[in-house]
Amino acid sequence: MNTTMKAVAFRDNLPVENEACLVDVELPMPVAQPHDLLVRVEAVSVNPVDTKIRRSGALLAGQPWRVPGWDGAGVVEAVGAAVTRFRPGDRVWYAGDLTRQGSNAQYQSVDARLVGRMPSSLGFAQAAALPLTAITAWELLFDRLQLRGAGGSLLVVGAAGGVGSILLQLARELTSLTLVATASRPQTAAWVRELGAHHVIDHTQPLARALRDAGIESVSHAVSLNHTDQHFAQLVEVLAPQGRLALIDDPAGPLDVLALKRKSLSLHWELMFTRSLYQTEDMAEQGALLDQVADMVDAGRIRSTVDAHFGAINAANLRRAHAMLESGKARGKIVLEGF
Repeated sequence: MNTTMKAVAFRDNLPVENEACLVDVELPMPVAQPHDLLVRVEAVSVNPVDTKIRRSGALLAGQPWRVPGWDGAGVVEAVGAAVTRFRPGDRVWYAGDLTRQGSNAQYQSVDARLVGRMPSSLGFAQAAALPLTAITAWELLFDRLQLRGAGGSLLVVGAAGGVGSILLQLARELTSLTLVATASRPQTAAWVRELGAHHVIDHTQPLARALRDAGIESVSHAVSLNHTDQHFAQLVEVLAPQGRLALIDDPAGPLDVLALKRKSLSLHWELMFTRSLYQTEDMAEQGALLDQVADMVDAGRIRSTVDAHFGAINAANLRRAHAMLESGKARGKIVLEGF
């Protein structure tokens, strides 16, 4: 096997307009630890976390470059001594771990407990769009909000992005919720309707009025996927007493959690990296849920959320993908495939 591989990495935290923000490099081949898979990466997708780490993330200890990328689909090349679920040649998908090198490389070592069986009905690029967002949406809906099989109503703010695009599908398939999605452009409104939203409202307008216009006085649950600081007061207003609010973003300013008290509202955070960051005893739940999502894909119950294919995995194409994400105009997921 080769001793080096191609990768896209950064050394300094730079704006996306600077060509040095992501560069093509040659790095040593990774080695699989006992719980790891060594994966030959075939396709990746890009998430907001990639841009955040590029702009402000530190180098990993002892590493001259940091490789971003927290979505991968590929083929198992080798397995660690403690791995029993996979063998070389298996097609897999995963989101990985913030404390390790990412997927923007020809090969990646990833903890097998975080890895699932890739859907047999999808190609690598279509599959790479889903892992991080599917884990986030699944944990948010079913671990944080406890919504498996539930009824009521769910407002999803920022529903046309990567997480929203799979969350709507999972909620439509696995709950009885009335789904209200927000979208501010005709293209994104059409997108979220295709993915299962019962109602679509414009989040640039007052949420309470937009909901009333849709015949809805309040919602039992709300999910805020971006710009939570801008919408927080309105979300408190439209949630029914004893309702639940969940969020995934990094609000620009402090949130007035005392505003939740009068209605006895609860607040829930979701970070899909928590299990790997803390090496929790239930880390394998991420691999298990990815297997369940794969089954749903293969059964035709949910679909990939790819909206754009940006070509090969290289620095120029990844800079273009980062710029699209930072513009706030991305719909669904951007994927790249092959070196």
